[in-house]
Amino acid sequence: MSTYPIEVQVELAYAHAVDAQWLERIVTMVLLRESQPPNRGLTLVITDDDRIRELNRLYRDVDEPTDVLSFPAEEHPQAQVGAPEEPAFITPEDIDPYLGDVIISYPTAQVQALAQEHPLERELALLVIHGCLHLLGYDHAEEQERARMWQRQDEILQDIQQR
Repeated sequence: MSTYPIEVQVELAYAHAVDAQWLERIVTMVLLRESQPPNRGLTLVITDDDRIRELNRLYRDVDEPTDVLSFPAEEHPQAQVGAPEEPAFITPEDIDPYLGDVIISYPTAQVQALAQEHPLERELALLVIHGCLHLLGYDHAEEQERARMWQRQDEILQDIQQR
C-alpha cells in the first residue's frame, strides 16, 4: 500500500475496465521517482469526454474534450473562489500540502491508444504520469520544458513497463 494519500475515482461506466489499484501504483511510482515526501496527496479521476470537456471549458476556456487535465492545488480552480485576500486552501504547517487533481478521459485515452497502436494500459499510464508531472511543476509550453517533461515521462513509463 502507498504511503501517499492517493484517491482514485473511476466513473461507474469504466469501473469494469480500469484497475484503480494499478493506477494508484503508477501515481506512487511517479511520486517516488520525483522524491516527493510521504503524505503528499492527490486525486486521480477517470471520467468521460463530456465531463472533461466541461472542465476544459470552465477552467481553460477550451470547449472540447482533452485527454488529461491537471489542477495543482496552488492553482486549483476552487482557489479562485472568494476575494484574493482569502485563500481557498490553508495547509497546516505540520503536513505536506495536497498536490492537486488529475482528470483523465477514458474514451479519449481509448482513441489515442488505437491511433498510436499501443495498448490502452500504456496510454492510461502515460496520461497518469503526464498529469502527475504537471502537478509537480513540469510543463511543456517551451521546447526546453517539453524535452525535459517528455524525457521524464519516458523514463517513468519504461520503469512501469519493466515491472
